Amino acid sequence: MTPYEKLLAGNKAWAKKQQADDPAFFDRLSSIQTPDFLWIGCSDSRVPADKITGTQPGEIFVHRNIANMVVHTDVNLLSVLDFAVNHLKINHVIVCGHYGCGGIKAAMSNIDYKPVLNMWLRNIKDVYHDYRDELNAIADEELRADRLVELNVHEQVTHLSQTSIIQRAWQHDNGPHLHGWVYRLKDGLIKPVLEMLPGSAIDPLYIYEDL
Repeated sequence: MTPYEKLLAGNKAWAKKQQADDPAFFDRLSSIQTPDFLWIGCSDSRVPADKITGTQPGEIFVHRNIANMVVHTDVNLLSVLDFAVNHLKINHVIVCGHYGCGGIKAAMSNIDYKPVLNMWLRNIKDVYHDYRDELNAIADEELRADRLVELNVHEQVTHLSQTSIIQRAWQHDNGPHLHGWVYRLKDGLIKPVLEMLPGSAIDPLYIYEDL
């Protein structure tokens, strides 16, 4: 059996078990999705949103990319955010990074990863640049990387608050709440590092008028 055939076999086994445990499960899923959360996470295969939060299909709307970035020119991310906030009416947006992130470590190096990846990692390098003094004061490289993971999550949540999508929702719908979390691979626990409630202070430079 090939690796992809194992996935298909696993799917059949999972579907059969779900049907046996809860005969109405797929009927509920096929009717409508009403998640309460948008999860912006890392593409790392070790950090699946549903598994680490103990949630079921239909409970979390998910977007993933390398190092859980919120980039203001990323139409993919912004379209997901727009749909989640304005159509699904989610109440919470979570940016979840993780310690040991390969994207973070790559951005800390001077290796040439070729044009496309270099362009993406540049966004993380900019975070390092903004916190250079604090990070360079950490002698242990692993601890420095861990701190950059936390700072990066903080910055991406801030980027969310700077979008017109979030600001409009805060003004008209009093939501959603923004959360920054970091997942620890070594023990499976999540560490909250930031929360922004609707109406939280934003740098005036990024505030939109007449929303």
